[in-house]
Amino acid sequence: MRNVFLCSLLILLVNITSSAKPVHHYVYFGMDREKIKQATAFLETKNFEGAQIAYSWRQLEPGKDEYDFSLIREDLAFLSSKGKKLFVQIQDVSFSEKWIHVPRYLLKDPQYGGGADKQYKYKYVDDRETDVKVLGWMARRWDANVRERFKKLLVELGKEFDGKIEGVNLAETAFDIGRSGALYPKDFTVEKYRDGVIANMKALREAFPKSVVLVYANFMPGEGSLLAVYEAAKKLHVGVGGPDLLPYQKWHMKSNYPLIHASSADVAVGVAVQDGNYDHVNPQTGKQVTINEIIKFGKEYLGVDYIFWSTEEPYYSEQLVPFMKGVK
Repeated sequence: MRNVFLCSLLILLVNITSSAKPVHHYVYFGMDREKIKQATAFLETKNFEGAQIAYSWRQLEPGKDEYDFSLIREDLAFLSSKGKKLFVQIQDVSFSEKWIHVPRYLLKDPQYGGGADKQYKYKYVDDRETDVKVLGWMARRWDANVRERFKKLLVELGKEFDGKIEGVNLAETAFDIGRSGALYPKDFTVEKYRDGVIANMKALREAFPKSVVLVYANFMPGEGSLLAVYEAAKKLHVGVGGPDLLPYQKWHMKSNYPLIHASSADVAVGVAVQDGNYDHVNPQTGKQVTINEIIKFGKEYLGVDYIFWSTEEPYYSEQLVPFMKGVK
């Protein structure tokens, strides 16, 4: 009986500790890094601890083994001078056909299989994809040669910025290539992709032992792949999260949200409020979510440590900034 009581008390204490941990609020500027210098409301709002800025792999490695981190250095110096922190997102995936975020040399050298492959938007009818359109490009994360180049980038970044930046996150794991196999890229398998994502997580943790590291694990090709990524994250001490903080949204509740919830006591959690999230209708209320509801769901259910807020207007200026300025 005493053991049962102690176990119950321990669970209660863990829950209290989890729900009481502070939430760090960052503004997500994406690849519009130049906007941080004109973002008066961001700079003047104390509760915004820093900025999350995305840098493409192509920007950071313009030529093979030629690294250019000048943009990160400039942004880190500016933010530090204003008492703000920097959270880096490394972008190797795009959501427009015209943008390929991997270095050019990967595209030209045959040993890298083209460096990146297309992902798509489509309708799934009768076990096949129809109305297929190109959605963007994904680095060949399942390709060991491409992955080795990405690891070298992480190592170089870690040498200069580990412990100096607040954190770094890998872009989302979602890869829209259908289920039938007809749209699968060359040499792709769901197992190779799963293992490639985990290998990149391991490389990130090794390169950044001091700064916070996250993988945006939201959706994955292949049944069981996402769970495997979350299990690996716990073993590797890599934080988890993803884009789209949407209270009780059904697809996320069936996918990554329960996994984030289960991981929050063991690793860091960071979730982004992206464009389109502010006008989400909460299925529990039937009304558009409020800033307070977003934070409450993130804190009490997902167990977030970091929320990355987009600057989508008019929500950012009319709702988010006044809310953050009013929080003591």
